[in-house]
Amino acid sequence: MPISPNVTAAVLVIGDEILSGRTQDTNLNAIARFVATYGVDLAEARVVGDEAADIVAALNALRARYTYVFTTGGIGPTHDDITADCVAKAFGLTLYEHPDILAEMTARSDYELTPARRRMARVPEGASLIKNPIKGPPGFQIGNVFVLAGVPSVMRGMLEDIGHRLEGGAVVTAQTLRVDGFAEGVLAEPLGALAKANPDLSLGSYPFFGPDGYGANLVVRGRDPVRVDQVLGELEVSLRAAGATQLARV
Repeated sequence: MPISPNVTAAVLVIGDEILSGRTQDTNLNAIARFVATYGVDLAEARVVGDEAADIVAALNALRARYTYVFTTGGIGPTHDDITADCVAKAFGLTLYEHPDILAEMTARSDYELTPARRRMARVPEGASLIKNPIKGPPGFQIGNVFVLAGVPSVMRGMLEDIGHRLEGGAVVTAQTLRVDGFAEGVLAEPLGALAKANPDLSLGSYPFFGPDGYGANLVVRGRDPVRVDQVLGELEVSLRAAGATQLARV
C-alpha cells in the first residue's frame, strides 16, 4: 500500500533521444532523490518525444494532478528544442527574450550570440529564472512547473536553486530487513498481512539471487520513524515464527 498522500511531484522527460535508446536518462533518479529530502513524493514519471502536442498534453495532465512538475530536456538551441514553446502553450502565455539571459550571453567573450542561441533566452511571460551554475542559460519556473536542462550535470546544478521554492512535507524514512535463504513466495503472507494492517506505510519486497545465495530485502517506508521501526520489528518476529533464521537489519 502507498504512503498516505502528501506533497507530490511528477517528472516529464522530453526528447526523442531518450525513447530511441541513444541516451540513457539519469535525471529521474536525481530528481527523485532530491525531492525526497524535502518530503515530496515523486508519484509519476513520463517520457515523451519531441512532439509539441504530446508535450503539452502530458504537461497539462501532470501539473493538474501533482503539486510540482519537473521537466528535463528540450531547452537547447536546435530546432527540436521545443520545451519552452510547449510550456508557454500549456499555460496560454507568450514567450519573450529575457533581458537578463541576453545580457549574460552578450557578456561572454567566448560566445557568439547566434539566432539559434537566442532561442535559449526565451521564457514565458511571468516566469522566474532557475540559476544554472554549470554552463549555459538558466532554466525557468512558471506556476508549479520547473523547466530544467536535459544534460545531467547541468540539471543537477539547477536543482540547487529549487529547494527553497518547495513547500515540502514530512520526510519519508525507510528501514530494511535482509532475509537470506527464504523464498519471496514464503515471505509474501507475513509481509502482506502487515501491509494490510498498516495502510499508511509502504512495505516492499526486493528479491536477490547470486552465487552467494538468495533471499529478499524487505523495506518499510513511512513518515513516522518510530512506527517504521515498530513495524519492521513486527515483521522480523513474524518471519522468525515462519522459520526464517538469517535476518539482519541493513
